[in-house]
Amino acid sequence: MALLDRTDTGAVAHLTMNAPERLNALSDAMLAALKSELATLSTQKHIRVVILSGMGKAFCAGHDLKEMTAGRQAEDGGRAYFQDLFARCTEVMLAIRALPQPVIAQVHGIATAAGCQLVATCDMAIAETDTRFGVNGVDIGLFCSTPMVALSRNIPRKQAFEMLSSGQFIDTTRALEVGLINRAVSSSELAAETQALAERVASKLGAAVRIGKQGFYDQLEMPLEAAYAHTGDIMVQNMLWQDTAEGIDAFLEKRPPEWDQ
Repeated sequence: MALLDRTDTGAVAHLTMNAPERLNALSDAMLAALKSELATLSTQKHIRVVILSGMGKAFCAGHDLKEMTAGRQAEDGGRAYFQDLFARCTEVMLAIRALPQPVIAQVHGIATAAGCQLVATCDMAIAETDTRFGVNGVDIGLFCSTPMVALSRNIPRKQAFEMLSSGQFIDTTRALEVGLINRAVSSSELAAETQALAERVASKLGAAVRIGKQGFYDQLEMPLEAAYAHTGDIMVQNMLWQDTAEGIDAFLEKRPPEWDQ
């Protein structure tokens, strides 16, 4: 398997981070692999949903601390390397957000620091029941400031700040309560449950889900009236599609729709 393995099942692409000896850390190579594959997926309309998982005993343990330590050896103390590293990580997170297809995190073991950021960035997440989540950089003197961006947009701010400032991990019960994940299932059910959700979403009109994902995130950043105006325009555009007319006709006629997109 490659550092980032891809297998497609129908309209679902499954990306597996394959660096189990490093707990699938977001190394320079892993970030490059994710960026490249996400760019490819963004052009592939036949893929309607993406699943992201990790090989081995963890989903993702965040940045590669050994690489970060090596980066400090530069004459500038690592400033240029760290600026570039966090910029490249941000590019990957923004690429997930901008990807036309919904992305589901299939999480197990641990998701820490930038790994927790990865879970928070994905559109949906299903976790194994014994998974632990943390933004625990503060334990080594590094506040998880970039993971904070995604985390604070997923869960209530006081819960986010407690995690960030205390380094305390939360379990799947708490992650479900605060909205970091969609559901928690047993290890034996994790892959099947994630695939079932992916296939359900993939069965919908792909163009509608793509325009819906973009509109969902756009309106979150807008004032209320502007959000309604924006989403109203999206609804008009969507209603004018022939495939949407076909979907409505099929519903009224109690038959499966025959979509082109």
